[in-house]
Amino acid sequence: MNKFMEFLENMLLPIADKLNNNRYLTALRDGFMVALPLIIFGSIFVVIANFPFLDKLLGEDAYTAYQNALGPASAATLSIMGLFVIVGIGYKLTQSYGGEAIYGGVVAAFLILNPQELDGVTGVIPTAILGAQGMFLGIFTAFIAAELYRYFVNKNWTIKMPPGVPEAVSRSFSALIPITLTLSVFLVIRILFSFTPFDTVQNFIYTIIQEPLTALGSSLPATILAVLLCQIFWFFGLHGQIIINSVFDPIWYTLNDENLKAFQAGTELPNVITKQFIDTFLVGMGGTGMTLAVILLIFLIGKSRQVKELGKLGGPAGIFNVNEPIIFGLPIIMNPLAIFPWLLAPVVVTAVTYFAMATGIVPKPAGIIVPWTTPIGISGFLATGNSWRGAVLQIVNLLIVMAIWWPFLKIMDKNYYENEKAKK
Repeated sequence: MNKFMEFLENMLLPIADKLNNNRYLTALRDGFMVALPLIIFGSIFVVIANFPFLDKLLGEDAYTAYQNALGPASAATLSIMGLFVIVGIGYKLTQSYGGEAIYGGVVAAFLILNPQELDGVTGVIPTAILGAQGMFLGIFTAFIAAELYRYFVNKNWTIKMPPGVPEAVSRSFSALIPITLTLSVFLVIRILFSFTPFDTVQNFIYTIIQEPLTALGSSLPATILAVLLCQIFWFFGLHGQIIINSVFDPIWYTLNDENLKAFQAGTELPNVITKQFIDTFLVGMGGTGMTLAVILLIFLIGKSRQVKELGKLGGPAGIFNVNEPIIFGLPIIMNPLAIFPWLLAPVVVTAVTYFAMATGIVPKPAGIIVPWTTPIGISGFLATGNSWRGAVLQIVNLLIVMAIWWPFLKIMDKNYYENEKAKK
């Protein structure tokens, strides 16, 4: 076991450290965080607009009017969340260089590369490409635009205003040439692509890159690999959620948005794996590794003072999916007795959840972004479009994790108990 752990540590720690400190992955992660309040706002109103049995209580016409009244809340946030993410990524990347961050989020570069025609009407940007469909192009555009803007600024290709000019005016003129040059680059790219069969960069990216990657990210093997790597990183003391989400979030959010559109349209949900699949049925059960099950076991079988006190300390936080007290206090990090259940339980739960949803036993995630601090049961109900079966699945998953952890926690607790008795 020691040699195996040493092998994993030597192999994974250097990779994880590089990923954790990568400027672009950090900007990607933080860019999504910028958009998160708006995404949650839109998701809340999707839930409110689709409360169960409302159509029966209000009648068809009143229910339609009710949904139409609340519709703009999600249309103005979730449907165009790509815009918010793009601005956030460009802003955070430029900020990491110490530049004028607000000008780094040059969202116009993304808009230039997209179709500006819908159903024969020019001057109209389809909202679909401002959401999930345009997410991949938006991410690449945000990185490139921010880097171009920084390059032109570092070349001092800026307008210097005389002293006494208000600071806001001076900043605007200082950014004028870098932004003009940056947008000109993207305009040239758009013109070049107009001579290809794809017509626009958006069509090219979606056809050649986004569709294949999204299909890969929605598969069970890829999801299990992501979950397993997350657990391994955490075992060695690295924030696995940050590292893995930086890579997979663009795919999972895209799949999430596709389900949301289908849910709102009343059609079949296309994806099992989504962002909410991960956040609600894995992370949303006490935090990474679903350690709410460990807390419950502590109260059921714990005898040692160390474990009992840990349960009291970690219990309230665990209800709201904060599990650092358990990870560092049990401990799970670098604990040979914890590595097997820590790695196995999330993989088993991922497979069980996937097959439960793929077979229709439980509804697929409806694309509704449920805040990650929402307690178990409530989050499963909301994430599946107000279905009680989502809550039941969370309870089943919790019992599975408890069963896997039981013998290992029993051994840990016994060791702590005997050590405490020996010290008396």
